[in-house]
Amino acid sequence: MSDVLTTALAGAAAGLGVAMPVGAVGVLLIQEGMRGRRGAVAAAAAVAVVDMVYAAVATALGPLVATALSGSEGWVRLVSAAVLLVIAVRGLLASRRAHDPVPAAEGCPAGEGAGARVGAVRTFTRFAALTLINPTTALYFAALTTAQGASLVGGGAGAVFVAGVFVASLVWQQLLVAASSFAGSRISATARAWTFRTGYGLVALYAVKIALPLQWPT
Repeated sequence: MSDVLTTALAGAAAGLGVAMPVGAVGVLLIQEGMRGRRGAVAAAAAVAVVDMVYAAVATALGPLVATALSGSEGWVRLVSAAVLLVIAVRGLLASRRAHDPVPAAEGCPAGEGAGARVGAVRTFTRFAALTLINPTTALYFAALTTAQGASLVGGGAGAVFVAGVFVASLVWQQLLVAASSFAGSRISATARAWTFRTGYGLVALYAVKIALPLQWPT
């Protein structure tokens, strides 16, 4: 097996390793798929792009990334948890006001053309921001690329590794979208409402999980 293929497979394995465990962003992505396919495809692409960016930064900087984040990990985790809690509370409140718990500002606008494109861009931006504030992803790639060491230096090995991360993450996120979109169009409105409420509850629990225990620098 060539070195390029080995590196690409290592990148794909790394991409799947960070994408397959369904955390808060994964739950939100599934919910987005149940709302509609167009916005969910954009959301899935955003998650994969951020995974790629983190992998690229970690590959380029290696140990410096882990050192920089470790000093402020407590604050990063707290901000991330606060944002996720706001999303969860907003979604749960919306689900009490309406039969379909989809806030109007978050769903894809009705109609075709420019309105739908604006909705997709907004969804892409929102999911990119949510993924960016997840400290787990950054630390995961920092630790992984540090362990890889010199094998990712020179000869384009780093670029091949990052490409493998992106492709694997994108394929997995799009599979999640396809599955949730298929299910969302075939369940009753009541079941769909409770699915959203359960999902937002899981987001709230995940926010508490990443916030505790907070490890502050001394």
